[in-house]
Formats: sequence, structure tokens, C-alpha cells
Amino acid sequence: MSKPRVLISDKMDPNAARIFEENGCDVDVITGETPEQLIARIGDYDGLAIRSSTKVTKEVLDAATNLKVIGRAGIGVDNVDIPYASSKGVVVMNTPFGNSITTAEHAIAMMMALARQIPEANAQTQQGLWPKNGFMGVEVTGKTLGLIGAGNIGSIVASRAQGLKMKVIAFDPFLSAERAVEMGVEKVELDQLLARADFITLHTPLTAETKNILSAENLAKTKKGVRIVNCARGGLIDEAALREMLDNGHVAGAALDVFAVEPAKENVLFGAPNFICTPHLGASTTEAQVNVALQVAEQLSDYLVNGGVTNALNMPSLSAEEAPKLKPYMALAEKLGSLVGQLAHGNLKRIGIEVEGHAATLNIKPITGAVLAGLMRRYSDTVNMVNAPFIAKERGMEVREIRNEREGAYSTLIRIKVDTDAGERTVAGTLFGKSQPRLVDIFGIGIEADLDGNMLYIVNEDAPGFIGRIGSLLGEAGINIGTFHLGRRETGGEAVLLLSVDQEIPQEVLKAACDCPGVKTVKALSF
Repeated sequence: MSKPRVLISDKMDPNAARIFEENGCDVDVITGETPEQLIARIGDYDGLAIRSSTKVTKEVLDAATNLKVIGRAGIGVDNVDIPYASSKGVVVMNTPFGNSITTAEHAIAMMMALARQIPEANAQTQQGLWPKNGFMGVEVTGKTLGLIGAGNIGSIVASRAQGLKMKVIAFDPFLSAERAVEMGVEKVELDQLLARADFITLHTPLTAETKNILSAENLAKTKKGVRIVNCARGGLIDEAALREMLDNGHVAGAALDVFAVEPAKENVLFGAPNFICTPHLGASTTEAQVNVALQVAEQLSDYLVNGGVTNALNMPSLSAEEAPKLKPYMALAEKLGSLVGQLAHGNLKRIGIEVEGHAATLNIKPITGAVLAGLMRRYSDTVNMVNAPFIAKERGMEVREIRNEREGAYSTLIRIKVDTDAGERTVAGTLFGKSQPRLVDIFGIGIEADLDGNMLYIVNEDAPGFIGRIGSLLGEAGINIGTFHLGRRETGGEAVLLLSVDQEIPQEVLKAACDCPGVKTVKALSF
């Protein structure tokens, strides 16, 4: 039997190639190729090890006729078309923890440089100006640091900041009260953090929920004189709004390692007062580069030689026998989790996953993983059915699994209950024809609906003419309705409208729907 062939297409520690060879793989190290050269070459390989330079596009994947796995030495996988890789049966892995310490330390270094204006002072001193009286910094001791995101990297930053005698507060929807106590931080809402923090650091991925989390509106809520550090992802801050705040002095300083567009050869922030930046150096230490290179080599070779799956972003951990049986249940579970994640307001404290009827006879762990992956996807761009349980545990989320083999109104059912600050929320779904996921209950209201594509969710008072008004509103906006599903608690009571549309719904249309008489809640959903 021939050995699996692996291509290392980006520069990484030489020991990675040695590990591949020791673990039974043939490896070629060919870096710096053009996309056309990679396309011409990739068909010969079973595995591809990359960093951020190689772009694994649809064209590359189409040419990769033998490719089984892609390994990213690092966290971000923006350079890989994961959905298309999944459709081609290619597993995508990353190494999410190899550069955590390095990135956290860079954030602390940026914060200290910002507090004491070190880059500017250094530049002027080397120009022979000796500006001893031109710079007045601030101490970090006793100041409040606000973490937006308290996962692996955020928790390390918290620990380092506490060593500097700072008070640490954190906003993270998945951080439990117990985990906050364990970390020694105060869990707060975003508005509280913005109002109280002297320094703000960001440690969250870029998702639809976190994009421009420091928007113009939120920047205006910050304490005057705040200093902001972002070593996480570009796009978390409205850069134009931040420039305005730096110019008018509301924000005393900002330090960015990442930008919305990279490489950042031009940027609205360049030249702003009290602004410092680095060219995406968060993971750039010798130790981190060695760690992620060795980890990706171990993971890829284990998969290619033994079938082991570690840190996969698009593949659950399943045996060959279980996979066909569980596939439709996992699809249902992920859609239900996504629905709860998009609709449940407030901090998520506990989640209960109940399987009933035939579903109770199956392996519940992959179902749980699928629910958690769907639930947390709006907050993370790397969560999947493999790593979701770990992330939930890291955040201190209590997860309960309940089996009930009795059959109720449906022969098989998955029910999800979440406890939030706003109360308990429950959704349930079943399989039609043993393979078609279908929602059958939402927050106690019976409704049968597919969960697919772009959808609109409305809670309103049951009254004549409402459906016509919503239909006219969407029609006037040029939005075509695919399916229409209704449910209500009682005549004249609270009703739910769930409809699918052929395109993303603009914000102005959502606002117009909110302004309709009798409407309580309007939410655009995406599956």
C-alpha cells in the first residue's frame, strides 16, 4: 500500500516535514507557488498543510482529485472555502490553541505601548528631539480592562491583566457565572462594559453577530478616554468611526494588529492621533510558529494514516456504522440549535437536549454536538460538531442530555430547552419521511416549517389583515416569498409567522415590519 502524499505549500517549521515522514507519509515542501501552479500540482496529493498564504479556492479543490484533508497551521481559515471543501468530501482542520499565549501576550504588549505612547516616544527620541515633557502616559494599575470575548485567548489576557493589578470585566454570551468566578472576572453586558472600561480588548472571531461590534453607536457609549486594542480579527471595529473618535479625543488611543482589509497598505486610521498598529503579528513568535506547525503535522498524518479526527471544522466524530443513521438527525439538530441561537435573547446559562422516540435509541453525543454547533455558530467562525462541546465547557455552559424512548405525537423528536436571562425558550423538531428536518414547535407554539435559506420570523397579535400587510410589504420591496408557515397559541392571542424568502432581507424592510401594528418581534434568520 502506497504512503499518503502531503504537500506543505506555505513556510512552516522544518520539523513538520519530519513528523509527516516519521508518521508514515511522503511529504513535499513547495512554497511560494502561484494559484495556477498549485492547481496544476494539487491533484497528486492526499493532504495539504497551509498557513495563511495559500488560498484554497473552488478551483483548487476541483483540481484536488485525491485530496482528503486540509490542515491550517493556525486558527483562521478565511483562506479556505470550507463549504465547498465539505461538498467535495475534504476534511478541514486547524490548530486553534497553538498560538493562544502568543496572541494574548501581543494584546498586552499593545496595551502597554498604548498606555505609555512608546512608539511615538521612541521615534521622536531617535530623531534627536528628546521629548521628555511631550508625553504623558497612564498607569494600568487599578484600571478596568473590558474583554469582548472570554474564550481561550481572552482568559489568558485576563490572567496577565490581573497580574498587572487591573480589574477585569468581560462580555461573552457563553461565559457562565461559575466560569467568570473561576477566571476572577466580572461578567457584564456589552453596554456596561462600554461604559465602564478604561481599556477594551477584543478576543472574538468575525461573524455576522460580531462584525462591527464596536460600531459608531457602540463607540459613542464608551467612557471618554478609553483605549482600544484589537489583535483578534479585522472588521470587529468600524474603522472610520474609530478615526473620528480618535480625532475628537473621545477615544484616547487605539492599537490594532488586524484590519478589515489586509494587507493594509492604506487605511483611514493611518496618521490618527495616538494610534499604533502592527502588520498582523499576533501569532508571530518562534514558539507559536513551531507549535502550530508540529500540531498540524500530527493531526494530518493521524487522519491520513489512522483515520483520527482532531480539530476538524466540517466533520463530526463518527464511526462508519453510525454515520448513515445519524446524518439526518444531526442535520435536524444543527438547524434547531441555529434557530435557538438566533432567537434566544440574553445570556445562555443552561441547555437541555431531549431526544424522544427513535432518536433516543441512537448515539446522542453527535446530536448534542450538532445542536451546540448550530447554537454557537453566530458567535464563532470555527465552531463545529467536533469542537462545540469543548467550547461550551470552556464557557461554563451547563449541557444536559435527556433520553425518552416513549413515542409522543411524533415517532421521533428532538427538543431543545435553553435557560436565559429572559427565561426558558424551547423548540422541537422531527423528521418527515425519516430524512426531512422539520420544525414542529417554537416557544410553545405549534408550527410545521422547513428551516432553510433566508427566513423571516415574526411574533404578532393574531388579527385579521396582518398576513396581507406583511405580504404587501415584502412584495413592494421586491422580495419573493417561498413558503409561509403560521402558528398561534389561541384565537386573538400571540401568533408566529415564519416564512422563507429568496434573498437576504434589508434592514429597512425589517424596520418597516417592526412598525406594523400588533408586531412584537421581527428577526431575519439564516440557515
